[in-house]
Amino acid sequence: MLAFRRQRHQELTAHVTAYLAEHAAADSRHDATERRVTELYIKAVEQLGSDKAVVRLGGLYALQRLAQDNPDHRQTIVNVICAYLRMPYTLPHAITALLAPAEASAAEFLSNEASGDDTDSGKVLELDREGELQVRMAAQRILAEHLRNDRSAVEKDSMQPGQRFWPGIRLDLTGATLVDFEFDHCHVAGASFYRTSFLGDTWFREATFAGNVWFHKATFAGLADFSGAVFAGRALFGSVAFAGDVGFGRAIFTGDVWFEGAAFAGDSTFEDAVFNENPELGGILVTGAGRHVWPEGWRVRVEPDGTRRLQCTSPADREPVVTEQEDVSADDRNMCEP
Repeated sequence: MLAFRRQRHQELTAHVTAYLAEHAAADSRHDATERRVTELYIKAVEQLGSDKAVVRLGGLYALQRLAQDNPDHRQTIVNVICAYLRMPYTLPHAITALLAPAEASAAEFLSNEASGDDTDSGKVLELDREGELQVRMAAQRILAEHLRNDRSAVEKDSMQPGQRFWPGIRLDLTGATLVDFEFDHCHVAGASFYRTSFLGDTWFREATFAGNVWFHKATFAGLADFSGAVFAGRALFGSVAFAGDVGFGRAIFTGDVWFEGAAFAGDSTFEDAVFNENPELGGILVTGAGRHVWPEGWRVRVEPDGTRRLQCTSPADREPVVTEQEDVSADDRNMCEP
C-alpha cells in the first residue's frame, strides 16, 4: 500500500509538472507572437508616415496581412486605416479642376490652380498628390475587400462567410475625403461618415449597416447609389448634399430615418424602399431639375420664395409620387447647404 501511494504521488507530480510546463511554453509562444505582431504593427505604422507613396503602400498592405492573420487586432488596424483616410488631403489638380464646380470651394480651387504650375516645385507637388491618391484608393479597396459579404440571403443562413471577410467591424470616416468609394455588399456593425466628402461616384448597393450609420452633413459630388442597402439601426442623413443622382430603391430601413435638411440636386428615387418607422423627410430641399420618386406619403411643395421642399401629404394622398422638376436657375442648383 505504501509503494502504491508513492507511485501515485510520483505520477501526480509528473502530471502537474508537465501541465505547468506546457502552459508555460504556450504562454511563451503567445508572448513571442504578440511581440512579433507589435513589432510588425509599429513598423507598418511608421511606413504610413513616409514621404514616399510606395513606402506608404507597403505599410498599408503590411497592416492588411497582420489583420488577416490576427483577428483580435482587426478593429485596431481598421481604425488606423480610417485615421489615415481622415487626414487632410488635397486632390491632384487635374481631378480637382473637374470636381470644383460641384464640390470644392472657391478658395480650394484657386489654391489648386496655383499649385499646378509648370515650375519644378509645382510638378513635384502634383506628383506627390497623384501618389497619395493611389495610396488612399488602396486603403479604400482594403476596407471594402474585407468587409464585403457577397453571400445571398439564402446563403447567409446556411453558409459561413469567406475567410477574407472581417465581421463585426465599425468604421469611423468622419471628415474623410473618399474618391469613387465602392462599398457594394459590405457589412459593418456601424459607421460614421459625418462631414465626409464623397468625390466621384459612390456605391453602397446592398450594403448592410447592422448598427447606427451617420451621414450627417456629408457631401456627394456624383452618383450616390444605395439600392438594396439595409439600415438595421438609425440612418441619419440630415443636411446631406447630393449634387448628383441618388438611388434608395429597394433600400430597407428598420430603424429611425432622418433626412431633415438634406438637398437633392439630381434625379432621386425611393422606389420600393421599405420603412419600418415613419421616416423624417420634412425639409428636404429639391434644388435641381430631375425626376423624383419619393416615399409614400411625401411630395414636393413650392414655397412662396420659390424653393422646393418635401412635405408630408394627407393620408388620403399617400401614394408614391413621380415628379418632373422644371429647369431652375444656377442659384437654385447651388443651394446644397440647407
